[in-house]
Amino acid sequence: MMEKAAYDNAYCYSLLPVLLVFSLVLYLTSAHRRVGRKLPPIVPGALPILGHIRLMRSPSHQTLMGLAQQHGPIFTLRLGTKLAVVVTSASLVEECFTKNDVVLANRPAFIMGKHMEYDNTSITQISYCDHWRHLRRISAVEILSNQRINGFQPIRLQEVHRLVANLSGGEAGGRRRVEMKSALNQLAFDVMTRVVSGKRYYGGGGGGDDMEATRFTEIMKKVAEYGGATSPVDFVPLLRWLDRGRYEKEAMELAGKTDRFFQGLIDEQRRGKETTNSAIERLLKLQESDPENYSDQIIKNLVLVMVLGGTETNAVTMEWAMSCLLNNPDKLAKAREEIDKQVGQERLLEESDIAGLPYLGNIISETFRLYPASPLLVPHFASEDCVVGGYLVPAHTMVLVNAYAIHRDPNLWDDPMSFKPERHSAAAGKVDGAKILTFGMGRRVCPGVGMANRLVAYTLGTLIQCFEWERVGEEEIDMTEGKGITMPKVKPLEAICVARPVVKNIIVS
Repeated sequence: MMEKAAYDNAYCYSLLPVLLVFSLVLYLTSAHRRVGRKLPPIVPGALPILGHIRLMRSPSHQTLMGLAQQHGPIFTLRLGTKLAVVVTSASLVEECFTKNDVVLANRPAFIMGKHMEYDNTSITQISYCDHWRHLRRISAVEILSNQRINGFQPIRLQEVHRLVANLSGGEAGGRRRVEMKSALNQLAFDVMTRVVSGKRYYGGGGGGDDMEATRFTEIMKKVAEYGGATSPVDFVPLLRWLDRGRYEKEAMELAGKTDRFFQGLIDEQRRGKETTNSAIERLLKLQESDPENYSDQIIKNLVLVMVLGGTETNAVTMEWAMSCLLNNPDKLAKAREEIDKQVGQERLLEESDIAGLPYLGNIISETFRLYPASPLLVPHFASEDCVVGGYLVPAHTMVLVNAYAIHRDPNLWDDPMSFKPERHSAAAGKVDGAKILTFGMGRRVCPGVGMANRLVAYTLGTLIQCFEWERVGEEEIDMTEGKGITMPKVKPLEAICVARPVVKNIIVS
């Protein structure tokens, strides 16, 4: 026995030179990659343990824009135990998602994603891998293809007409004061729940429950407020102990409620006998022949992202657009004139008319520029060392793209703080795609861009066609931005609307 032990020790010692040489090669290889490279400028003032977390005040996109003005278009923050590189330049963003697209096609893991998105396995939160490609294929082919989006057109029409009927009181000429935030949230929520399950919640007639919908929209608001790279406990383990796990418990509670909500929709579809043409119905049919790749959890993952992503972002965008138009009545009048010329007041706007309304499209593009629904894009994560702008971005570094700051960069935009739809006209020249980042860029670009564009354009065009709009008072609409990953307005939009003659054609089903 002792002889065997002596032999084993001798064998291990004989391997030491090999291991040392191997380690040296790895070190030199890594060092060679990093020769002459340094991190982007590190913002001074990092505290022990906490790092720069104290600088991440809400709204964080504005805070980071201020830091970029001091430290340049790419800089480094130490957020607790993690390193973050912030990019605030269109050319650097293009470099990130062309030359380094695969390396940066990953996501950092957050507590909210761990619980809300099934251990960070949703199409939004999962890192680049075969399963992500599987989810992306399902979304692109089975849910969000042009054919499927076209098939959902009657849902958008019916829900937008229902919104107009509610705002007008059913007749022309009536002058009403309306609160647009909740009205637009209800519209977007019902469109998305009907798309995924065939079920309407608000306004009756769809099998849903107003109270259940209200509770769920409150959950979505909390997720939008606390999600993303905004929670200190994600970066400093000590804070989890000081917090006594309250943040994680709240995330678990929210996750439990959303899981039960979506499992209920799946179970209803499974029991239902009527054809709904919904996303869940389609996925359940695929589940019959391929249960592993279309499990209930995968279905919940997909529809959760659709409802969470398609409700808050679309509603916020439409509210900002209406706020901009009310503060710029000449732009509103120009949009109405275009619609009246192309469509008139004898019939209602149809989705097929949108292509012939370029100024309406310019308004939406300008809203995306000034008020992107995701001002800090969903965080990226480097799977290995890469170089951006000549600087080293080490493996396991979080990369934050400040779309908000790029959209307001005076080097890219003339008079960037002003609402000027004309800057997007054909006469002004084509806008570089790297300048407008509302839906992201590269292989992780938002898969719902087609659905979002259809809903926002059709809703906004119909509201302009069907109503005369005024501010409640003489003062301009308050455009203060709130906190959260979707940049909501601090003060919900209220406005005066007067129904125009075309509303007589509204038939609510």
